[in-house]
Amino acid sequence: MQERIQNKTSFRKLRKDLRNNGTSAEAALWLQLKGKQLHNKKFRRQQSIESFIVDFYCASEKLIIELDGDVHWDVVTEDNDTLRDKRLTELGFTVLRFENKIVFENMDHVLEEIGRWVNKLPSCEGGRRA
Repeated sequence: MQERIQNKTSFRKLRKDLRNNGTSAEAALWLQLKGKQLHNKKFRRQQSIESFIVDFYCASEKLIIELDGDVHWDVVTEDNDTLRDKRLTELGFTVLRFENKIVFENMDHVLEEIGRWVNKLPSCEGGRRA
C-alpha cells in the first residue's frame, strides 16, 4: 500500500489556519481561481503534499502555484524553495512561482501563464518563475 502524501490529517489545522490567514495576494488570486473559473479547472488552497503546504493546487494537472512575498528573497529561503520545488517536481508536480506584486500589478499575466500550463501550451516566460 502506498503512503498517503497529500492532505495528511496531521496538517489539517495548519492548512485551515493558512487558508483563514492568507496574504492579500493569495486572496486576490483565489478570487480568480475558485469555482473552476480558470479553464474549468478545480483549484484548492493550502494543499499539503508530503511535509509541504502549497498555496494553490490543481489536481487534474498536478500543478502547484506558489506566491512569493519579500520573505522569499533571502538566500536561505530561496535555497529552501529550490529544494522544495525539486522534491515536488520529483513527485511529478509542476511548480509555478509568482511574486506577490505581479498578482496586483498584472493579474492578467498571472492568469495567462497559469492557463498556458493548464492547457499544456509553451510558457511565455520560458521558465517556471514568472
